[in-house]
Amino acid sequence: MASMAEAVLDVRREGPLAYLTFDRPAKRNAVNDAMIEALRRFFADVPDSVRAVVLSGNGGHFCSGLDLSEQVERAPQEVMRHSRNWHSVMGLIQFGGVPVIAAMSGAVMGGGLEIAAACHVRVAEEGTLFRMPEGQRGIFVGGGATVRVGAIIGADRLTEMMLTGRTYSAEEGYRLGLAHYVAPPGKGLAKAVELALQVAQNSSAVNYLIIQSIARISNMSTEDGLYAESLAAALSQTGPDAEEGLKAFLEKRKPRFA
Repeated sequence: MASMAEAVLDVRREGPLAYLTFDRPAKRNAVNDAMIEALRRFFADVPDSVRAVVLSGNGGHFCSGLDLSEQVERAPQEVMRHSRNWHSVMGLIQFGGVPVIAAMSGAVMGGGLEIAAACHVRVAEEGTLFRMPEGQRGIFVGGGATVRVGAIIGADRLTEMMLTGRTYSAEEGYRLGLAHYVAPPGKGLAKAVELALQVAQNSSAVNYLIIQSIARISNMSTEDGLYAESLAAALSQTGPDAEEGLKAFLEKRKPRFA
């Protein structure tokens, strides 16, 4: 499995960043089981020195979705286990505590959009296409779209998107929240790296709290959410990073977080 994983996901380190690149260009980076396992291996044990991750796709496409050739003859319980495994891996990406910046181009469809929705910052190149085609394939989503994509664009719009197979452009996706930034053709990765380096300069403890807290607070009642916010504030404002951040502000310099 390790050799299969290495063949479908390229992983390299440079300074505070880790670069993960889907590497199945002949399949428009369609997600197979080996790719999900490769994502699990990385996000289950992110090196401590990695302060941000840049996720992209090789060959002009981010990810065209699930590799349906592996899905044709699965029994219901196998589909259930497969879906729950995806949920587990998407949870590692979203709640692993390390900011993940997606550099999207070409196809961002089905499972590819589910992966992108688990990332914290999303950059789309002009020409990027967002689509949820499962309704036209005779299947239902299983990688978390109803929760994560639905949280971004709303249940009503996701329903229409899945029923009709509607495709959104990069600009339309930006207006909907599927992308936070739109970059010129060929410049998406550079923009994602710029943002990742910026995020990597933050306090890693505060980045962790942002990632862990905000999505969960959005699912709480108002009073429970406010209480959780106070806990996160208390944790952030009583450590050395807070002291350094406030001192740097008063001294009119950039903070130097450990």
